[in-house]
Amino acid sequence: MQVKKAVFPVAGLGTRFLPATKASRKEVLPLIDKPLVQYVVEEAVAAGIEQILFVTGRGKRALEDHFDIAFELEAHLYDKGKEKELSHIREISEMVDIFYVRQKEARGLGHAILCARDFVGTEPFAVLLGDDIIDSERPCLAQLLDVYRKYRGPVLALEKVPMELISSYGCVRANHISDRVYEVIDMVEKPKREEAPSDLAIIGRYVLTPEIFPILATQEPGKGGEIQLTDAILKLSREEAIYGCQFEGIRHDCGDKLGFLKATVDMALKREEFSKDFREFLEMRICGK
Repeated sequence: MQVKKAVFPVAGLGTRFLPATKASRKEVLPLIDKPLVQYVVEEAVAAGIEQILFVTGRGKRALEDHFDIAFELEAHLYDKGKEKELSHIREISEMVDIFYVRQKEARGLGHAILCARDFVGTEPFAVLLGDDIIDSERPCLAQLLDVYRKYRGPVLALEKVPMELISSYGCVRANHISDRVYEVIDMVEKPKREEAPSDLAIIGRYVLTPEIFPILATQEPGKGGEIQLTDAILKLSREEAIYGCQFEGIRHDCGDKLGFLKATVDMALKREEFSKDFREFLEMRICGK
């Protein structure tokens, strides 16, 4: 069965970006001229996703407005003859079918995924975290879907990270089975460095099967007092094989201030309209001018 649905958990408060996220949530912070989450939605669409569910919380109206039709803005752009801008605005609301469900209380990523149960039904589905921006020639999710189609089991996105940072991630013990593909044997959520089974971290892209939902429904809170998706996937691994895909591409952790700044620079340097001037500006600043 093809994967046509994706779940975006976006109910977090984005406390690492306060006060900017006091009224405007993290997912709609602008990276150059698009909100963070739009980059991830575009990745999902490029990978063949046809329906997206945003699992939201309070204060997410800006997110819904961004992907909705903006009649007044479109009329204004039309009257001013700004056809290019009008085309871009219409593309946003037309790119994919979007649905919303409210996560009424913050009980962890696993609980957010459980909120998508009715939307997903009996189909395999993708999960994408909106603050991981992955710049790659082939969409990261498409790489995971290649693995899913070959092995017919859940797939996690994996990236090697420095061991001094491993405690910020869920990580895996895994057997390498083919080029950039692993069978996952064990998972640990945010382990101490000395307890980490490897330097392979789980990144914010997943392909899951609906068998995850009964597990999440009875899952006890784990680390941080939250229902951890990692714990549920580990239980699922006792019933079916779990795979990992060490994706090709550059990941920017835009849930972190420094990661956000790095993403801004990298993305700006890729933009033809101002990359030359921006590069010269950066070189001048590095030289102290």
